[in-house]
Amino acid sequence: MKTDDIREKYLQFFQSKDHRRCDSDVLVPKDDESVLFTPAGMNQFKDHFLGKVELEFTRATTCQKCFRTGDIDNVGRTAFHHTFFEMLGNFSFGDYFKKEAILWAWEFLTGKDWLAIDPDRLFVTVYLDDDEAADIWQHQVGLPVKRILRKDEDENFWPASAPSQGPNGVCGPCSEIYYQLDDGSEVEIWNLVFTQFNRVGDPPDNLKPLPSKNIDTGMGLERIASVLQGVPTNYHIDSLMPIVLKAGEICQVEYSYDSDVGRRLRRITDHVRAATFAIHENVVPSNEKQGYQIRLLLRRAILDAYQMGIRQPSLYRLVPTIIEKMSRPYPELADTQSSIQSEIKREEEQYLELLSNAVPFLEREMGQLKEAGESKLDGATAFNWYQTNGIPQELMQQMCERLELDFDREGYTKAREQHAIDSGAGQKELFSSGPLEDLKAELQKSEFLGYETSEAQATVKGIIYQNQRFTNFDQCDTPDPGNEPVLVVLDRSPFYAESGGQVGDSGWLLAEGMRFEVLDTQKASGLIVHQGVLREGVLENDLQLTASVDFERREAIRRAHSATHLLHYALQQNVGQDAQQRGSRVQADELRFDFKCDAPIPAEQLRTIESRVREAIAADDRVAIAQLPIADARKAGAMMLFGEKYPDVVRMVSIGDYSKELCGGTHLENMAELEAFELLSDESVSAGTRRITAITGKRAQHYASELLEVLQSLATTLGVEPAAVVPAVESLRQYIKDARKRLSQGSADVGTWEKPKASQALSDEQAKSAVLEVCRSLNASLETANQRLSGLLGEIETIQTEATALQQASQWDADSLIEMAEDVDGVRVIVAETAGANNNLMRGWIDQIRKKDRPAAIFLATALGDAKVLLIAGLTRDLVDKGLSAGSWVKEIAPKVGGGGGGKPDLAQAGGKEPENIKPALEAARQWMKSQLAN
Repeated sequence: MKTDDIREKYLQFFQSKDHRRCDSDVLVPKDDESVLFTPAGMNQFKDHFLGKVELEFTRATTCQKCFRTGDIDNVGRTAFHHTFFEMLGNFSFGDYFKKEAILWAWEFLTGKDWLAIDPDRLFVTVYLDDDEAADIWQHQVGLPVKRILRKDEDENFWPASAPSQGPNGVCGPCSEIYYQLDDGSEVEIWNLVFTQFNRVGDPPDNLKPLPSKNIDTGMGLERIASVLQGVPTNYHIDSLMPIVLKAGEICQVEYSYDSDVGRRLRRITDHVRAATFAIHENVVPSNEKQGYQIRLLLRRAILDAYQMGIRQPSLYRLVPTIIEKMSRPYPELADTQSSIQSEIKREEEQYLELLSNAVPFLEREMGQLKEAGESKLDGATAFNWYQTNGIPQELMQQMCERLELDFDREGYTKAREQHAIDSGAGQKELFSSGPLEDLKAELQKSEFLGYETSEAQATVKGIIYQNQRFTNFDQCDTPDPGNEPVLVVLDRSPFYAESGGQVGDSGWLLAEGMRFEVLDTQKASGLIVHQGVLREGVLENDLQLTASVDFERREAIRRAHSATHLLHYALQQNVGQDAQQRGSRVQADELRFDFKCDAPIPAEQLRTIESRVREAIAADDRVAIAQLPIADARKAGAMMLFGEKYPDVVRMVSIGDYSKELCGGTHLENMAELEAFELLSDESVSAGTRRITAITGKRAQHYASELLEVLQSLATTLGVEPAAVVPAVESLRQYIKDARKRLSQGSADVGTWEKPKASQALSDEQAKSAVLEVCRSLNASLETANQRLSGLLGEIETIQTEATALQQASQWDADSLIEMAEDVDGVRVIVAETAGANNNLMRGWIDQIRKKDRPAAIFLATALGDAKVLLIAGLTRDLVDKGLSAGSWVKEIAPKVGGGGGGKPDLAQAGGKEPENIKPALEAARQWMKSQLAN
């Protein structure tokens, strides 16, 4: 049976049992900080299980896209582990319980119309004390007692070991169904979780029955497919084996199941498939949270390909095969194929370059460990190399084996786990608790009135301060900045809670004798939370009040939000369909829009984009908002963002013939209210992502005069006329580039920067273009351009200082250094302060000296400015062969100038920050080498 057919049969089976067929949640769940990625089918129903939402249905079934990295080291090695996989599940929220869950599972597995598995191949496990489940399996299903195994809480309870070890909260026993393979081994294929308790404190008597019992089941699609298709591993099923074989073709190797090549190809298959789905949902490789995990997966796959001889970007070519094999359940993947491939190719290019430098780095650093007599590579050091240089653990382990060093796996794991906690990658408590969660359970949601009005009557339902609920609150003084604000929850509210990039509303909650200033509005799982300060009177539960939004600020936010939709449309029309939104920030008359783009947008194209937005404003089109089924919205051409999960009925915002988007934010009624639009800057925020900043309304109308002020400020900083700002910035950057190149080559002839002169004055439009061009050139925003420019001008002074110092170094050359050498037992020992020299000069002199016919040991030092020291040591090969080390030499001396460093036995470098100690440090260097030569 094909994998696609199994998926469909499962969903149809539970639909026949009156289950609501729900779409898979997105890989990065919204409004859930307890997980980085969706790890199981139940996650999207957490509030259903806890009774915190109004139940539209009490039975559900899904095929959920899941992502887990907890067992990442087992991927490719074992038959069944994945990072990305599909989980089949059926759920009951206070409806049916153990009997139905067990009987339906058995019917689906063994029924002739469904999977038709031989019942004799199945056995089950139940929790040690779960007589109810065991009785159903024995007397209603008919399983012999010998095929019903009872296991302890670490095996058959969810969460594992919850009764004795926690955490507190919803939990329950589970029953697992196993299939016996042809070789006699067994594999778990389905887990039925019976959530029937609330754990409170430590045992005994800590499992309290829930008033509403639930069912949560999970069956891995890839695993059941491997069982039904009779293959030895999930990677051999019909939806994955073609990807494995294509990976072998790309890597120019032949797939073999029980080999290192086979394991590498399976790992590549899994990791690139996971990255494909994640990047499709706009989770791109980065160094933070979800993006960090995708980067980790891709780099593991790239390393596997590298170790099979691949030195050019290649794995991106696997994406079309992945999309083809996953096209039936996920046809939308095809819409982002080119984008996915470009992201993976970019990561390959970066990492392959890193790998080319990693091997020499490890040889140098680990060679020094051997020389120092170390027998182990410390785990914390190894993880630091991974974090700072991207060197993978596998490569370090291989190098350790080659150099006969132990690898501190335990220390590495501890460092990695601590980093996960520090960076937010560690999983938090799944079912969080607290006063807001309690309020949600009581209220389930707040009614939002902000589409129709900015003022409404409401009732206080909850007051929270310093994470405690109050029945009344009469603190009238403004809390210190470090204190938490007061949180107020109403039954209904016109305040928009921050969401979808739009900031939260501000305003007032007013009643007789009471004034509460709302400084911000946030969303907490369906509740509208007003954050602010009690300015007067007493705030208490059940108080009836007037909730009044700051109307002027709301209007300014609406202008910016409607303009954001027009900008998105204009980008799609002029840059291309790949210019998809990657984030936005909509606030009062200002918008920030991040979008996929690999290169700067030409200035002329930016002007065209701005003109298209202005055309839409001038057309005075009405903003139409409609509630309609998502299928109808899709037919209407509404833009939908990948990585978002939309409900069955969506809110579509249409602006004339220009833009159609699904959006929950507040908008204008017609575009004339937008008044004006000015594009401020276009800058890069990360690889493949650019950011446009723009303004609207009165702020945009006053922009021309503000722009002239910015241009004049830039001109004043540069000391040129406004019309000469653009050529001045261009020539300044070129001068710095050329001067730096000359200095690195040992030339002090850096010349001077010549300021260009202006030929004519600029019009307002030319002035705007000039400022934008400067911002783009400096990769700066309007606010930071002058600061960046000041930094460049400061670089000129630094260059001139270094050039002057370099001129002082002209007294030195290899021959003059040789003349000052001291003969120590036939070895030329040269220890000198080469004032004004730089790294390249000092290394060059050492190389020239080492080419002479006598053994030589050279130690040079120089001050770089007032607070830096550079030390470089070199030895001829014959001294290295005798066991001497330049790395040990600088390592010994560097602390005397307040620094540290190291390097290879023949050449090493160190830095310091105490130039005043150079002379005693050099004397110590001379004496150290003499002592080494005397041994």
